Amino acid sequence: MNGVAGRVKSGHMKLLARGISATALAIGAIMPNALHAQVDPSIAGLTNVRSDAPLLLQADELVYDRDRDTVAAVGNVQVDYDGNRLVAQRLVYNQRTGRLVAIGDIEIVQPDGTVITADEFDVTDDFAFGFVNTLRIQTPDRAYFAAENATREDGEVTTFNRGVYTACEPCEEHPEKPPVWQIKAQRIIWNGREKTVRFEDASFEFLGIPLARLPVFTTADPTVKRKTGFLAPSFDFSEETGFGATIPYFIALAPNYDLTLSATGYTRQGFLGEARFRHRLENGTYTLTAAAMHQASPAAFDPNTQDSNNTDRGMIGTTGKFTINPRWSFGWDVMVQSDKNFARTYSIDGFNQPVRRNEVYLTGLNDRNFFDARVMKIDVQETDPDGAGRDASQPWVLPSVDYNTVAERPVAGGELAFNVNIRGISRNEADVRATIVESNFATRGLDGQNGRITTDTEWRRTFVASGGLAVTPIVAAQTDAIFIDTATQPAYSASGAMVTSDSSYYRAMVTAGLEVRWPILFSTASSTHVLEPIAQVFARPDEMGTGMLPNEDAQSFVFDTTTLLERDKFSGYDRVEGGHRANLGLRYTGAVGGDVTLHGLFGQSYHLGGTNPFAEPDLLNVGAESGLESDISDYVGMFGVSLGNQFNAAARARFDDRSFTIRRAELEAQFKGDVFSASGEYAYIQAQPTYGFLTDRQEVSGRGSVKLHEYWQVHGYATYDMTSSRIAENGISLAYDDECFGAAFTFRQSRDDSDVRTNSFGVRISLRTLGDLGAHDGVFFKK
Repeated sequence: MNGVAGRVKSGHMKLLARGISATALAIGAIMPNALHAQVDPSIAGLTNVRSDAPLLLQADELVYDRDRDTVAAVGNVQVDYDGNRLVAQRLVYNQRTGRLVAIGDIEIVQPDGTVITADEFDVTDDFAFGFVNTLRIQTPDRAYFAAENATREDGEVTTFNRGVYTACEPCEEHPEKPPVWQIKAQRIIWNGREKTVRFEDASFEFLGIPLARLPVFTTADPTVKRKTGFLAPSFDFSEETGFGATIPYFIALAPNYDLTLSATGYTRQGFLGEARFRHRLENGTYTLTAAAMHQASPAAFDPNTQDSNNTDRGMIGTTGKFTINPRWSFGWDVMVQSDKNFARTYSIDGFNQPVRRNEVYLTGLNDRNFFDARVMKIDVQETDPDGAGRDASQPWVLPSVDYNTVAERPVAGGELAFNVNIRGISRNEADVRATIVESNFATRGLDGQNGRITTDTEWRRTFVASGGLAVTPIVAAQTDAIFIDTATQPAYSASGAMVTSDSSYYRAMVTAGLEVRWPILFSTASSTHVLEPIAQVFARPDEMGTGMLPNEDAQSFVFDTTTLLERDKFSGYDRVEGGHRANLGLRYTGAVGGDVTLHGLFGQSYHLGGTNPFAEPDLLNVGAESGLESDISDYVGMFGVSLGNQFNAAARARFDDRSFTIRRAELEAQFKGDVFSASGEYAYIQAQPTYGFLTDRQEVSGRGSVKLHEYWQVHGYATYDMTSSRIAENGISLAYDDECFGAAFTFRQSRDDSDVRTNSFGVRISLRTLGDLGAHDGVFFKK
């Protein structure tokens, strides 16, 4: 029968389809899960071939041999069966022996895109025994496997001889060249009953050069998503700890929880043991981490430090994040340790931050309402011995609560917002900067306990008159109840702050304001420009309790264009802006052509009456030398430009109100191109003796990257302290990244205030589907 093309319902042809599926099963199952080939489960489970699926057979000739009891499709054979397609030169089924044989240029394409090729396969109709010659596999995620031949026995064990695995695509110009990396093995044995893949006499090759050889190792098969076993090691080195090698062992306890045990051997400090337990529940996850060690040589660290004063060291930490419902979430991040620097010294993952916030929180968000409650303990991980450094003066926050809501419907035609803030602070020691006789003496935090309950309400409504004039009346009110339990000090700051002796204090602030804006549009054929004069006036009484109350959350303050038009320019609730004030500004926005956008703002603030809160005493001297301490403020301005998605730049500055001398300036620019990307920043701050800066400060920093080749990139960065004429930090890295292999080599250097240098070198290798090899935090050598 020549030129056969038709639908065949014969049981013989269905056995052909079953043979195709059996071959795919035997081949797909060999892809080891430990190699992270990420083979779709449908390869091992096949494609759920339906027994009643129609089979479409095309061939030059279909031959029925009744004497030998065989059915053969000959010449350009193509079989399509339930999404699977087989192409071969010849396909023969022997009803007597129950064997299916395909010969010549065999290609099997599965529905998920997996392509399997071979020169010959021979399989029994019960799939228990079979043979494949010259096997090659290409998976949808571009993983490649080949073997000279493969055999299947007892329906459970498949053996591949002279197998090769890689995730690198063959070179299009020189396909004969070896891939960047590959794994070769004399024999690969897949055990379907035990769900394991065993590699015998395996070697790892890089650019065709053997680098490592293992006599035997066993991994999980692709049907197992998580399997107990060793993970990739990592390495690091420092003068204090010596060379360190970490070997993690993963234990799959259940589908939703696991345990990772890690042992790190240091040549100078001995062994560090770590355990990390992870548990995924229906509505969230939590982790438990523990680490401990007995330092063999504490004297290797600098004397009289946390690292040299402690021999037996350890930590326990836990994190959690749970979704109560679509609106509410709950979680925690907590660590306790034997001393205040263990987790940072030994880079315990997730717990090695220099300043760490331990917290338990509850957060809710729904439409116009937001709620956040936290209990926090701030820890500074530092080398200073007990009784010294910053950690002893860090607070407990018991609690911090924020609630914000905006009325759904207009109130008196305007928008009404309501906020509640509650905070409680407890310290064993006061956090003091400098000494009483110094010009920058300040108290960052009081010892003992203090707390505050605040309610804040604001109403505003905008009226738009003819010509575009927008007038917005504003009414706001804030009330505070404050309690204080702290030891008496002779003074609290250089600005003359003195905490009240009362154990409780109540204050209130009512503000009435008016804002007027008048945007004016100018346009041409190719550009539009909007100038918007803005004027604000606020009337309110003086701030109550100035210099007498704790200041825990309003310590950071910078007067610039971001705070020029704020009703209350302080950054937190502990300080409240009082007195009458006017703010004037001119805002500009423009668009030129289709890509260039421009924006800017320039203005000044005026204290009109009452007491200027920025000239009053404060525990941290907030407001001093800010540009707002006089009745007429400094000028502030900014201007920015953007050119599509490639380039943007901005300049911000504060100018003396009389001499127009620059008192603070910032410049920044970014460029992003196909080959070259760069960014740079410059900062200048005039001397601020009240804060301990007796001279002007200037710093310039930049970073950039160059794409040397399709796969090669160079990255670099540097920060230069212009005041002390030294490079504060710098670094460079060389990176290679293609479809299957990545490598990064990094160098970083930093200098402290004493110009002591710390050099760090890092190496990280990434093999797609295998994992990463490298150092802790990307740093291999630190000196």
